[in-house]
Amino acid sequence: MNLQRNPRTIPILQRKPEMTRLTFTVESADAGIRLDKYLCDRIDDLSRSAIAKLIEDGKVTIGEKPASKSAKVSAGDVIDVAVDAPRPVDITPEDIPLDIVYEDDDLLVVNKPKGMVVHPAPGNYTGTLVNALMYHCGSDLSGINGELRPGIVHRIDKNTSGLLAVAKSDPAHAGLSQQIADHSFTREYLAVAYGNIRDDERTIDAPIGRHKIDRKRMCVTMQNSKPAVTHVKVLERFGDFTYISCRLETGRTHQIRVHLAYIGHPIAGDDVYGPKKVITSLGGQCLHAYRLGFIHPVTGEYLEFTADPPKSFTAFLDKLRTTIK
Repeated sequence: MNLQRNPRTIPILQRKPEMTRLTFTVESADAGIRLDKYLCDRIDDLSRSAIAKLIEDGKVTIGEKPASKSAKVSAGDVIDVAVDAPRPVDITPEDIPLDIVYEDDDLLVVNKPKGMVVHPAPGNYTGTLVNALMYHCGSDLSGINGELRPGIVHRIDKNTSGLLAVAKSDPAHAGLSQQIADHSFTREYLAVAYGNIRDDERTIDAPIGRHKIDRKRMCVTMQNSKPAVTHVKVLERFGDFTYISCRLETGRTHQIRVHLAYIGHPIAGDDVYGPKKVITSLGGQCLHAYRLGFIHPVTGEYLEFTADPPKSFTAFLDKLRTTIK
């Protein structure tokens, strides 16, 4: 495999097709839902307004016929969505070390360190995972997810560590996105939460949307929200803290952090959803993306990867274990 390692600014996406198509088949449980809401619940990377624009532009069809925004889906409907390829954009590749767990011609899996932002955004245009990926991969990254997020199929927060799948080809990106929409993409996290979570296992099924006052925060709400489901399993109890695993059924922004705070057990070190007195030694929320599992969208092979939590996480656990004895 010939990897480009050119430290100059690279205009990406110039080799990509004009558009990529995503296809969904409506299940009976979803019959009667408005088309725009149906798609919004399944395409995390497009806002409802962006989906509405695609429908208005005739880029969404049901049974090969152009659809209207107010259309309601029926069981068995085949919905095609044509997503425009993003415009070229200049991103500065940066020689930042990457902990690559797996790589082939279509995708790679990387273990992101705590403190690294995934993609460029206002205030963070350098030092991101995308800058590092651009150096490592050159222009070999999928362009489906937009100008500033080449190859990014799903995200984790800046102060969350762990595994991310990155698409190097558009077919890989579309295939991984479909698995995420179908809830067949395994994402398991490890976390330490405040308090004693009594149930050994529980499911948190509560919709998440933007906070109506603080737009940087998310919250459990019924207004302008998307379905969100987190499966929680207790691993160890320490009285004032509980060590847990969290399996995502959906992948909303800040989902685990919001859901744990919602049930009264915010994640240790979380300076947004946790108590005002933050455990600063953790350097952010004690949350780690531990396991990824998916079917390779090109080869059809099932792949699964794990990555151990960082030292700050394990040191905190060791301290709790010592205290409880």
